[in-house]
Amino acid sequence: MRMDVITIGDAMVSLNPKTKGPLRFVSTFERKVGGAELNVAIGCSRLGLETKWISRLGNDEFGRYIHNFIRGEGIDVSEVKLENDYPTSVHFKEVLEDGSGRTYYYRSNSPTTALTVEDLNESQFLDAKLLHITGVFPAIDKYKNVEVIKKAITLAKEQGMLVSFDPNIRLKLWSKEEAKQALNEFLPFVDILLTGLDEAEIIFGTNNPELIIQKCKNLGISYVAIKKGESGSMGYHNGEYIESPPVKPKKVVDTVGAGDGFDVGFIYGVLQQWPLAKTLQFANTIGSMVVSVSGDNEGLPYLNDILVQLGEKELIER
Repeated sequence: MRMDVITIGDAMVSLNPKTKGPLRFVSTFERKVGGAELNVAIGCSRLGLETKWISRLGNDEFGRYIHNFIRGEGIDVSEVKLENDYPTSVHFKEVLEDGSGRTYYYRSNSPTTALTVEDLNESQFLDAKLLHITGVFPAIDKYKNVEVIKKAITLAKEQGMLVSFDPNIRLKLWSKEEAKQALNEFLPFVDILLTGLDEAEIIFGTNNPELIIQKCKNLGISYVAIKKGESGSMGYHNGEYIESPPVKPKKVVDTVGAGDGFDVGFIYGVLQQWPLAKTLQFANTIGSMVVSVSGDNEGLPYLNDILVQLGEKELIER
């Protein structure tokens, strides 16, 4: 089966608070699944793209739970293995009354560090269209995981695949200097950059969109999408520069995963060869739908849901 999207990354059990406020006052949690690269895989699969996720999980109850959950989303898990002696990672979310919050990670001795350069080979990337990477997986192990991503990029390019990249910088995992040094090694091979202004400033040393785009053009990056949250987004491709207005969500419940949702929409638009304006609007729409639902990926919509949201399809409820 030909893959549309392949991604490599971490997955965790996400413990979401059942009440809002500072985490120290929360006593009950709901178990869910999270992970930046995994969220993108789920979102792409829900839109009908054939998607493969390459990773490692702990050989424990949490690992088996995540494995079954991902398989149930229709994602190819043939390159996901359960590892002994590595506990599946966990993170606790804090959600405040305005929908914002913080995340507390417990991912030491992550199962993903059991994934090595030798585990990747040409056959895993045959006939695939796009490799999606982020800065989260490399940050978990600043040496070994960076080399794994480099190998994945090499294999993808040998197959003529596009490479999309979301820096997704987690400063709880590494410093700005470490992130800049490692992630700049990927940029010459990237076709689609999906970034926020704060992340771009770490990587490029500026948050000026015009300078960011110029630097990307110098590197040969074809598509640039800059996420601005509630202010919408801006994009560049083939000489065209567009500012795309925000899509107002029905209600902001949980902002986690909105950036991943945007990535899903932009990747889908590129693979469908849509005009830049339509791609940005589609991506903005998914981002706004994600923040209306609690959880990392529960709000990632199916294609019909988005078409209804865009007014392109009628919703018949009964």
